Amino acid sequence: MAHDVFITSLGKFLPGEPITNDQMEDYLGKVRGKPSRARARVLSQNGITQRHYAIDREQRTVLRNWDLAVNAIQDALSRSPITLGEMDLLVTATTQGDLVLPGFASQVHRALGGPACEVASLHGICSSGMQALRAAALQVSGGEAKKAVVCASELVSRLLKARHYEEVTADDSVPFEAEFLRWMLSDGAAAAVVQDRPHPTRLSLKVEWMDIRSHANRHELNMYVGARYTPETGFGPTWLDQPSVTEAAAQGAFNIKQDIRRLESLVALGVDGFFALMDQGLLRPDEVDWFCIHYSSHYFKKPIVDLLGRGGVRIPEEKWFTNLSTRGNTGCASIFLMLEELVNEGRARPGQRIYCMVPESGGFITCHALLTVVGPERTATPSLETTDELGPLPLSPREGGEPVREQLVRELTHVWVDFESRLQQVPILDKLRRGVFTVEDYRELLINMRQQVVEGSRWIARAASSITAEHLALRSSFIRHARDEHRDYEMLERHYVSVGGTHEAITRAPKNIGSEALSAWMFHRAGQENPFDLLGAMFIIEGLGSRVARRWGTAIREQLRLEDEQVKFFLYHGDNDATHLDRLDGALGSGILTPELAARIVKTAKVTARLYLLQLEELGNV
Repeated sequence: MAHDVFITSLGKFLPGEPITNDQMEDYLGKVRGKPSRARARVLSQNGITQRHYAIDREQRTVLRNWDLAVNAIQDALSRSPITLGEMDLLVTATTQGDLVLPGFASQVHRALGGPACEVASLHGICSSGMQALRAAALQVSGGEAKKAVVCASELVSRLLKARHYEEVTADDSVPFEAEFLRWMLSDGAAAAVVQDRPHPTRLSLKVEWMDIRSHANRHELNMYVGARYTPETGFGPTWLDQPSVTEAAAQGAFNIKQDIRRLESLVALGVDGFFALMDQGLLRPDEVDWFCIHYSSHYFKKPIVDLLGRGGVRIPEEKWFTNLSTRGNTGCASIFLMLEELVNEGRARPGQRIYCMVPESGGFITCHALLTVVGPERTATPSLETTDELGPLPLSPREGGEPVREQLVRELTHVWVDFESRLQQVPILDKLRRGVFTVEDYRELLINMRQQVVEGSRWIARAASSITAEHLALRSSFIRHARDEHRDYEMLERHYVSVGGTHEAITRAPKNIGSEALSAWMFHRAGQENPFDLLGAMFIIEGLGSRVARRWGTAIREQLRLEDEQVKFFLYHGDNDATHLDRLDGALGSGILTPELAARIVKTAKVTARLYLLQLEELGNV
């Protein structure tokens, strides 16, 4: 790799509950109603005790392949330093997508959502997962992508349903090369986030090198769907060349097949590649802590061990890692599911090295990789909910029974609770909550907040000028509020420069589309005569200062190891915005409150809350 590349998070999705060996035919069905004669023999050799299917007992598909992929990606992102909106590359791998066209990456991207980004679909069998990882790693290493998502997903159970085999044969016999795969393969997906830097608070896997080679130039394709094959004549007409799809099905074109007699050759190719990497100095077995070797059956472990031993390589049993028995053979997702379990279930330790090998019989492809476990850059910080005690909820009812005010407080409380819960889902605040906030995130937040804060004192002053003479006391209160805040933006500028930004960049940056909407709304309301409904806007904005600003500032300071002076804006507002809320409280007690004004205050609070969320959601979108 030209530059360092890291797998910063791993996720998985296994559909449904685990299915035992005794339950398999309940899901896949019995061919012509009779139990399989090969099942017990195949299962006794492969060592698989449970697996997962995305079909039910009526052989109905309950989840699509892109659903498996999306769930795995979301699981990986839940542990990741990045959010879905930051993804700049999506690479997928599968044996069979849900649609023949377009590519599986497009199918997944449509189901997943997220931003416009580059996509790549790696189509194959077991090796396609490693091919997808290599494609993403090379892009990140070369600087073409920074935040890539890789997913390997398999939904093979659809090919294994009994009725597909009943169409092929008029009697009860099913060719062994077709039937044995019914008891070998299963469904599942796993995903990885690939970046140019390690995870700040969790383990990462540094990609040291990857080696992928096809030997199809010297070996016949060995696992296939789409045509019939005989050793004498080779591949016959493909399913598209048959007179009809019905005829293709009757010819068995859609049954997945494999010649198991040729798998010993694949084992030899994989071990030969292992020795070649040793000869090149890329692999030193005694320095490897975990050997994750994908094989379809535990039957093949002994031949691998024997061949390695003949070459002087003896791997202690405790260094072998596989979850084939509990996950089943999930094809291209298998290696990712091994890595996910090693990392997410606490087996991997910083400094350890993980060797991965995936041999694929479909195209006689061998894949090798070496990964190093990298520790976090910093310890995890407390979540936002526990960083600091929450400030008081904005406003409170007074004693003495004021029905209009009490109703207003209740309705504003509903608005605030909804607003605060939605704040936790905003991507940049979710990163802060999870302890994966970066300096780049902080600069992005500051550069966008500054443009809104500059406008704050201006719309308050505009509102003051719109207050008529009979409310001079309230006009004075608005003017004092504008005076207090009119230079707050300078703190944000100093923060920005202190964390690597330039003064010119923050002062010249335009408002994002959310800030434009919020600013336009504020000035629109401020231009109305006696715009006392803006008390609802102050309720939201000052409530942020009094209730959450100090929490944000404290979390940013701790996660980025900053000084108080570099987060002063947040700490200052956390300490001082309670005074501003007192002014709001006083304004409501000045005799202006009516049921009509209370209703307008609540609506303005709702609109302001939504637009404030929008400006945080649209950071950088100018």
